Amino acid sequence: MGFGTTGGTTAHLNNFFDTSYDKVINDFGLDKARLLADAARDALEIIRHNVSAYDIECDHEPRSAYLFSLDDEQEKELDSLVEGSRKAGIEMHEVAENPFGIPCTKVVEIPGQAQFHPLKYVKGLLTEFIHSGGMIIEGCRVTEAVKEGEGLKISTTRGTLHGKHLIYATHIPPGRNIMHFRNAPYRSYAMALKLRNGAYPRTLGYDMLEAYHYYRTHEVDGEEYFIVGGEDHKTGDVENSDECFQRLEEYVSRYFDIERVAYKWSSQYYEPADGLPYIGPLPGNPSNVYCATGYSGNGMIFGTLAAKTLSGLIADGDSPYKELFSPSRVKPVAAFSQMVKENVDVIKHLVVDSFTVEKLNALADLERDEGKVVSYDGNQLAMYKDVHGKTHILESKCTHLYCTLVWNHEEKSWDCPCHGSRFGIDGDVLTAPAVKGLKNLAAKQEDEPLD
Repeated sequence: MGFGTTGGTTAHLNNFFDTSYDKVINDFGLDKARLLADAARDALEIIRHNVSAYDIECDHEPRSAYLFSLDDEQEKELDSLVEGSRKAGIEMHEVAENPFGIPCTKVVEIPGQAQFHPLKYVKGLLTEFIHSGGMIIEGCRVTEAVKEGEGLKISTTRGTLHGKHLIYATHIPPGRNIMHFRNAPYRSYAMALKLRNGAYPRTLGYDMLEAYHYYRTHEVDGEEYFIVGGEDHKTGDVENSDECFQRLEEYVSRYFDIERVAYKWSSQYYEPADGLPYIGPLPGNPSNVYCATGYSGNGMIFGTLAAKTLSGLIADGDSPYKELFSPSRVKPVAAFSQMVKENVDVIKHLVVDSFTVEKLNALADLERDEGKVVSYDGNQLAMYKDVHGKTHILESKCTHLYCTLVWNHEEKSWDCPCHGSRFGIDGDVLTAPAVKGLKNLAAKQEDEPLD
């Protein structure tokens, strides 16, 4: 429960999104932007209701949020964002001071936001689900779903299931499908900091940088922590993720007196091609197979809306958000340039990587706690030597669409830069869309000859 992004989210609960309302108006029209704003308010109310109705102790607290620009160019973007938000029906107003103390050219307040502890919330929902007769099976990966009469035959790593409907609420659905080409995997970095002066801002905050930084405070067991995030990048495009944490800490230390970094982590999300999530029937599959993906950095809100949308489609055959989030929608103006940009990057990893790894041809260069793709005896190998000197050797191609993997030092994983699959040091699948692990070729021990 909560493995992956749900456990890694900083859980800002917003009625505004990474894709701003002015962009939604330009790409989808004002009516769709207003519907999106209604959906955001709907999600916030669903979460508030769940917390109250099921008595979930998850640190749910109302908050105001603050957006601020750091230069004149960002201020123009902020003005456009505010204008579009107001047209969509989202309240925003300019204020004189930035509660985070970061120098800025303009700051706006957005009331009516919230925050919570995501795992406590999900655990509360799960408890109620089981109490109502539901069942959860962990450590079980779906590998295939095929039509069987009016229902589905679902193959998993722990046996076969039969059911009327299947929802892939799993980032990208496993296997090979069109969602891989309409979403791009990104990673974001977060830290929980202790501040020397004890001045923890009790609001939500966001700058207008690209990629932007986000801020909030949370109390755990009587201890307050300042949670900051940012330094987002395409999965697999950064070889040393330690540098992302370093840059984040260096940036935040310009404005805050950091005593220490108590915790740090990263998590994965998927950017949709046209800015809105894909929630509904999965194209190219039986009509009773559904997906919920492309949440960008707003997973708590869009995940809640996926629950409402899909339960409506299954139980009643309809939902007010059916067309807005349809995975079959086609918006060439909104999506084409972004799809081209992201998939050119995929092609680069499919074609170019096979030649650039040739320079990594000396296994003796592998230090302890280091991983990299190397060429050895005509083969490309994904190699990691752990802190004890044991070398883990795997095939270097992702089992999904055979892109060359990239080592993620901070999280000790092999990450696919094409569609976001991730593997452990022994080849186990950590994150779909891959469903098959990497072949484990060898495990050489400390001081054993490398050739």
